[in-house]
Amino acid sequence: MQREKPAVPLPHTRPAVPWNKGRFIGPKPPLKPKQVWAIRLHLQREERGRDLAMFDLAIDSKLRGCDLVRLKIGQLVVNATVRHRATVVQRKTEQPVRFELTEQTRDSLLAWLNRLGGGRDDYVFPSRANAGKHLSTRQYARLVGDWVEAVGLGRSAYGTHSLRRTKVALIYKWTGNLRAVQILLGHTKPESTVRYLDVDAEDALTLSEATEI
Repeated sequence: MQREKPAVPLPHTRPAVPWNKGRFIGPKPPLKPKQVWAIRLHLQREERGRDLAMFDLAIDSKLRGCDLVRLKIGQLVVNATVRHRATVVQRKTEQPVRFELTEQTRDSLLAWLNRLGGGRDDYVFPSRANAGKHLSTRQYARLVGDWVEAVGLGRSAYGTHSLRRTKVALIYKWTGNLRAVQILLGHTKPESTVRYLDVDAEDALTLSEATEI
């Protein structure tokens, strides 16, 4: 009589959990003007001068995090005065991009630099852990998360690109000028700007309807 083989126990398996469960996937939305001012007021109340200067500069410059943290004092200051406009060569594209510094940003930046000290070749936002190096992009991202969370926004829903997109999203909404936005972001191709702003057919139709000949 043939003996039955014992059943082989099935390996323990866990139900597959999607890697993106509970995470905000897709382009990070820009901040709205009231959210920008809420963060500014929070940083002012907390007397976080460095963070306020970093936040204001991120909004005005529209730079990627890797370019923002690498800024040096001499790129933004001349004769002890913060420039009204500055130029930076982007790390990703190796192309120059110009940006404006509004009065709000100039004031917060000057207050921070007066407190920081240093020379023109020093970083605007130096690392507190590694002497001679700049703040890391990881730390910058953590700070952005702290800022948005402090005003009741979801940390996972907003990120460093939210700050990069904030001003250009408003400019595009007010003017519909895609070429201007492309220049401000330093994109080499208009297709990149279209994807970045999430411009779709509905936007195009809305702009067309608002234009009379």
